[in-house]
Amino acid sequence: MKIEKVEIRQVELPLLSYFETSFGRDEVRKALIIGIHSEGLDGYGEVVASEFPGYSYETLGTSLHVIKDFLIPIANKNNWSTPQELSDRFEVVKGHPMAKAGFEGAVWDLYGRQHQQPLVNLIGGVKEKIGTGVSIGIQDSIPKLVELIEGYLEEKYQRIKVKIKPNWDLEMLREVRKKFPNILLMADANSAYTLDDIELFKEMEDLGLMMIEQPLSHDDIIDHAALQKELKTPICLDESILNPDDARKAHELGSCKIINIKVGRVGGLTRSIKLHDICADLGLPVWCGGMLETGIGRAQNLALAALPNFTIPGDTSASKRYFAEDIVDIPAVINADGTIDVPTGPGIGVNPDLEVMDKYTTLKQVIKL
Repeated sequence: MKIEKVEIRQVELPLLSYFETSFGRDEVRKALIIGIHSEGLDGYGEVVASEFPGYSYETLGTSLHVIKDFLIPIANKNNWSTPQELSDRFEVVKGHPMAKAGFEGAVWDLYGRQHQQPLVNLIGGVKEKIGTGVSIGIQDSIPKLVELIEGYLEEKYQRIKVKIKPNWDLEMLREVRKKFPNILLMADANSAYTLDDIELFKEMEDLGLMMIEQPLSHDDIIDHAALQKELKTPICLDESILNPDDARKAHELGSCKIINIKVGRVGGLTRSIKLHDICADLGLPVWCGGMLETGIGRAQNLALAALPNFTIPGDTSASKRYFAEDIVDIPAVINADGTIDVPTGPGIGVNPDLEVMDKYTTLKQVIKL
């Protein structure tokens, strides 16, 4: 594959409502959109890094630097022909998985368009529809949270995830479970706790949570193993799992019973598929996490979640969950049964709406090769 031109945009989409986690509040979703051009066709990918290095050390600035100064020169050597081969070439660059994932995602889209195949077929997906889940940030009050959950259940979301942090945890979860005794409910801590909080998590045991996601440090699997031994509720690891080998080690240590796969966190679709496969071999169920993606990243997530070991509804919410206006021609919508259709057009199956994307573009650079 010979790439002739790379276009990098920063887009800033206002969120319909703020999204707060244990490390901060977002009111605007900023992302890098990578467009690559080859032989009359374009492919698009999304870099999901944020401005602030809270979830990850990567930022929009570091991603732009790594893509321009390292990934594009590697891709321009033209000693590869498939997205998987390019992913292997990128291994020489240590870290920076979100930058790699955004660029590789654009290559996957272009590759699918060149071969007139949907991404879901290229990567071995087996599902036509994906069960939906919604992630709800920290709210100003429990009644406000309950109101939001009621609304999402009316929209047929199959699974509810609530963010927790110290002093917004046990009391809130008890009230939610009391109000909604039968829903699929999970809690996401985003690394806000330590082993000193074991008794707190033991008090959550009678709430029937599907899982507790990443309760301890973002780079830990040792303390998580100690915590999991004390709990019947499954621990799900997110930030701690960056590659298939991390999953193997976490499984051997007993650090978790479920793994969240995010394309940006693990470095692209190729590595996500490898992680999915090893988790299937280990008997670890997986689900697809979200990073407030635009319709470009969301379409890629839907294709990934069509792989067979994605057995838990992920963060694959509808576009209107976050944005009044998405930047693609076919926004993700929820069906009456609480699912979203996997796109079936060539590549990621959706196209950028250039007029809308221009409206939200705050930076644009074109690199001709």
